[in-house]
Amino acid sequence: MIKLYYAPRTRCVRIVWLLEELGLPYQLQRVEFLPPEKAFFSQKTPLGKLPTIEDGDVVMCESGAIVEYILERYGAGRLAPPIGSPGRAAFLQWLHFAESTAFPPLGIIVWLTRYRSDAEQQAVLIQDARARAVAGLDFLQRELGPKRFLLGEEFCAADIMMGFTLAAALALGVLGDRHPALRGYLARLEARPAFQKAAALA
Repeated sequence: MIKLYYAPRTRCVRIVWLLEELGLPYQLQRVEFLPPEKAFFSQKTPLGKLPTIEDGDVVMCESGAIVEYILERYGAGRLAPPIGSPGRAAFLQWLHFAESTAFPPLGIIVWLTRYRSDAEQQAVLIQDARARAVAGLDFLQRELGPKRFLLGEEFCAADIMMGFTLAAALALGVLGDRHPALRGYLARLEARPAFQKAAALA
């Protein structure tokens, strides 16, 4: 059984959401999130990061990598196009876009406004981060178009990765009225029972 080191309102939500979508058994090891203003890799997990999983001899972190690992080992072809199929490239693109392109400016905003005491002196950096975050959302909205999910009508694990990022963008006031398609997309994701169960964990 997969053991997940978990703190609410962190990227751990992605992993619970995925496990719930797949109907896999798991064990939560709840830990208190430690704000990183003094030290990185300081979370009370085997690797000092959240999320971290243990699965037999496997111990790993990084939410995107964990998603790929779980899909490869336990997905049985669910929530991801097969390797070599036409949809695989887009799946991988969005799976990683969510964390490597869309989330970094949001992380900067959080760091400067919530974990530092000099936010008023960082106004230019915060404004720049917001602009870059909006640019990423603009790109995502153009590419999403009228589709229900990232790959079309069928929900996939890349939507899980993106859903957490969009929820963070909404909470930070970055996802706004200029992104109606993304707000509708996020609402569809948040309506899923597996998301609701993951988000409700405290």
